[in-house]
Amino acid sequence: MKFSRASGILLHITSLPSAFGIGDLGPKAFEFVDLLVNARQKYWQILPLGQTGYGNSPYQCFSAYAGNIYLVSLEKLVADGFLSLADLEDAPLSIVDKVDFESAVCFKLPLLKRAFENFRQTSDDQIVGEFHGFCDTNAYWLEDYALFQALRSANDDAPWLDWEEPLKLRHADSLDTAKRDLDDEVFAQKFYQFAFFRQWFALKSYANSKGIRIIGDIPIYVAFDSSDVWCGQDQFKLNDDGSPSVVAGVPPDYFSKTGQLWGNPIYNWEKMRSEGFGWWVSRVRFNLSLFDIARLDHFIGFTRAWEIPGKDKTAERGQWVPVPGLDLFSTFRHALGDLPLLAEDLGDLTPEVENLRDSFGLPGMRILQFAFGGDALNLHLPHNYVQNAVVYTGTHDNDTVVGWFQSKKKVKKGTDTSLERCSKYMQIDPREIHWEFIRTALASVADIAIIPMQDLLGLDNKARMNVPATTDGNWSWRYKDGDLTEAIATRLTELTELYER
Repeated sequence: MKFSRASGILLHITSLPSAFGIGDLGPKAFEFVDLLVNARQKYWQILPLGQTGYGNSPYQCFSAYAGNIYLVSLEKLVADGFLSLADLEDAPLSIVDKVDFESAVCFKLPLLKRAFENFRQTSDDQIVGEFHGFCDTNAYWLEDYALFQALRSANDDAPWLDWEEPLKLRHADSLDTAKRDLDDEVFAQKFYQFAFFRQWFALKSYANSKGIRIIGDIPIYVAFDSSDVWCGQDQFKLNDDGSPSVVAGVPPDYFSKTGQLWGNPIYNWEKMRSEGFGWWVSRVRFNLSLFDIARLDHFIGFTRAWEIPGKDKTAERGQWVPVPGLDLFSTFRHALGDLPLLAEDLGDLTPEVENLRDSFGLPGMRILQFAFGGDALNLHLPHNYVQNAVVYTGTHDNDTVVGWFQSKKKVKKGTDTSLERCSKYMQIDPREIHWEFIRTALASVADIAIIPMQDLLGLDNKARMNVPATTDGNWSWRYKDGDLTEAIATRLTELTELYER
């Protein structure tokens, strides 16, 4: 699909300001849409919206479909009559520039439960009808997910692999008994999802009405402890007891000397192909209903998978196994038509990856922070860009531009020439390095240019979103009210207009 020349900002929902410990789908999200409009931007890119678990990573969720209930706006629930203003007292305001995940869960979960109890008592036939319509439309994933979460709660949040065997291996009579015994909690889980998607689609509708398109994110893999794996065990490479025989990751690379051990189960691609890739078509169709454009994370994984023995502690002993990506994407095109997808084609860009990407007209990614290693043929240097591409100053996995610059200055002279190459390619003023990267990205021929909010604000590595191959302190950065000043917005507007974005 061809995309028009435009630009936007990368900012996850959790990074929005709020009084409740975590950014949400409430008033500040709508205000951010207005900020984008005022700065002449056309895109808002976010990270996956799924329900996170241990580690709070949006790339390790309990479902490929379900939304993160802690992004539900309590203020919106007040407006709907399911909570009162008094319920919002004592909000966890203590840490305003970081997500306080623990406080957010402790504060919001009891209120979500209270909202559910109030919903059960409502006499509003319209919203009850909306709820039942939502449940009917989404029954193909919602029934399993709601039971999965109810069972996790009943098993002290233990992963499904640790449940009693009849439930772990989904014996029909045990599932029927669980549905009856856990009916109230299943009902509650459905309500939480209803509240999330009702608010999400209201936000998306508002953004679209203002000319803002949402770029979402589809992780290539799902978490092992997810309703998807529990309910579709034959779709993954598992042992007879349900444990993963092999897990996903990437070999040693720029980010990690021992590779990245993600731990996600690997798909049983031959089984999926024999079933017409129905699992994947359903998943992508659902995501394209949520977003205007979707980024496919780890696109190289659609040509081959780095399969690591299930019990290994690092990713070093993996092996590449082919994946039927051409058949999969041909099925997508037949079932879904034009594909408003972006390919995160970073890493080992083999001819097979390029062929898959280009055969379906998908834009690849270019990262300015990667541009200054190597020679003049480096694909991330702007003079090598093609129009059908998306350029970023950096991604959620990179340091900020200011952090990158500061770290390069500390490197022993002669061991890394990136900064020297950068200074020859663009003007470097230490106080303005982030603006020079932004200007270079916007000036490039790439159809889409995306700027992480941290780079727009000129923040250092304390504002980094994620450090790959680590588990502590990630995903927590937030910006504060007033950070995006009128002067910053005006400067972005001027550059956007100068380069016809």
